[in-house]
Amino acid sequence: MTNNGRIAVVDLGGQYCHLITRRLRDFAIPSDIFPPAVPAQTLSDYAGVILSGGPQSVYDSDALTVDQDLLNLRIPILGICYGHQLLAKLLGGQVSRQNGEYGFAQLRTTSATRQGENLLFRHTPSVQQVWMSHADAIVSLPSELMTLATTDRCTCAAFAHASKSIYGLQFHPEVAHTEFGSRILENFARYICGIGAKDTPNIRVGILCERIRQAATGRSVFFLVSGGVDSTVAFALCGRALPKERVVGLYVDSGLMRQGETEELRANLAAVGLAERLRIWDASAVFLKALEGKIEPEEKRQIIGRLFVEIQAEAMKQFGINPEHWLLGQGTIYPDTIESGGDSGRAALIKTHHNRCDEIRELIRQGKVIEPLAELYKDEVRELGRELGLPPKLTDRWPFPGPGLAIRCLCTREQRAAAPLAKEISAGLAGQGVQGVVLPLRTVGVQGDARTYRMVIALQPSEQPVDYQRLRYLSSTLCNENTLANRVIWLISPLRPLSGVSITPATITRQRIELLRQADFIVRSAVERANLAHTVWQFPVVLAPIGFESGESIILRPVNSVDGMTASFAALPWSLLNSISARLQELTGIDAVFLDITNKPPATIEWE
Repeated sequence: MTNNGRIAVVDLGGQYCHLITRRLRDFAIPSDIFPPAVPAQTLSDYAGVILSGGPQSVYDSDALTVDQDLLNLRIPILGICYGHQLLAKLLGGQVSRQNGEYGFAQLRTTSATRQGENLLFRHTPSVQQVWMSHADAIVSLPSELMTLATTDRCTCAAFAHASKSIYGLQFHPEVAHTEFGSRILENFARYICGIGAKDTPNIRVGILCERIRQAATGRSVFFLVSGGVDSTVAFALCGRALPKERVVGLYVDSGLMRQGETEELRANLAAVGLAERLRIWDASAVFLKALEGKIEPEEKRQIIGRLFVEIQAEAMKQFGINPEHWLLGQGTIYPDTIESGGDSGRAALIKTHHNRCDEIRELIRQGKVIEPLAELYKDEVRELGRELGLPPKLTDRWPFPGPGLAIRCLCTREQRAAAPLAKEISAGLAGQGVQGVVLPLRTVGVQGDARTYRMVIALQPSEQPVDYQRLRYLSSTLCNENTLANRVIWLISPLRPLSGVSITPATITRQRIELLRQADFIVRSAVERANLAHTVWQFPVVLAPIGFESGESIILRPVNSVDGMTASFAALPWSLLNSISARLQELTGIDAVFLDITNKPPATIEWE
């Protein structure tokens, strides 16, 4: 039976659905994304089908499912996470709510898998690191399915059908933190689906420039430039694709940027001959006024996104630009879209990115927005920037969110003392020389492909430094075994009992933003002086209204990632962290410094 040499990916609402197609693209496997309701016959010409993860439970009354005739097609099927559970259910297995499993897990293939040299795990070790994000799990399999692998918390982490090419993986092979994930996906495509090897296509500036020219036919581009990697690369790409007189960049100084941001942007654009096409608009007073008294992260993001659109419209009038002849340009990348609820409407909302507020969505519907990077991930954008000739200082810099310091300046109306952990948890920690409390400050997490909004557990060591492997174990265990929290932080200094910590009311003010800007500059400067900036993918510095006395706390959030979809906290030298902590506590108003020791999942990279 012939096939079209492509993989069909069925989108069941997973945060990582598009990432599956990106991984396939890495080794030149073409693929297409389909909605869950796609008829099985539509997929009959494909070489294979992958069912994505999703935020639902397969036993929900409105749970997404697929055409059951898909199981009767003579083509290979691979289910991932929710797709894995759905396949098991459709084939007669049982799925139920279990203890959660988020982040790193050790996968062990079964002896049957090793003896049979199962093609899915070909050329991978019997014990390997995988990335989990699920609350449900398969508890029993029908007789025709056999377990291929397990973890400590999951008795069926992978399965295969005895007579059909149907497979399930509870973990996510598409994310960078699954050690052999790309190999497993390629095994499925090459050895099970029979798709031959081809030359791996590179991202080419020429292809994207041609797309820009087609999209902007008869019009010019008015670009919102933030100074970060994404918007600067997208602006430079438009400058390469179109005559320079048809490209204008607007940098809005929102008062929420890092120290030296404007000067760095001018220098970066000068490297590609676009500095003269940049306009700067000081709107710091407008943004800070609009954010006064606002507490909720989503509300802050919506306000910031709306203001960017309003200022863009006002700037166009002042510059004499007719909006009928111009497109709004943005540096949106794919994670912005998927975390804002996805472009299919099936993914869960994790956080609304400023470039996906309601006003922007309406402009997109009207065909007035151009986003050259909208299908790419951060590492692909960096590659493009290098090809465009942008300086390494830009292409290798840490990502910085469009809403700026506003989402790293935490706010609350509550005044509450820290709460004790459950007795059995406290006793377990005490046996390891650690004390902990629950901080009544909610942060955003992503667990089981859905957003969670939960508390923070703070830990206090009896001594420093501490082995990072131990911290990873503590963080993972506490979040997996507690529905109360999705984030764990570790007190660096001062070494005082956490029972004295409290949360105090705080909103966004010019003074708090300036304090955070100073703290961010101290951290960045220290890491750069230590020549360790290249060892960290991103380093949010968070100001939180947590204190021992009347002050606040700085939370350090160094992480490592490839594309931002998953992340692990970065293990920087304790000597550097202690030095940074001492310097931060010299700032008026700061009386404690914490280290965030949570992976993504269960926590998002940003705190909100």
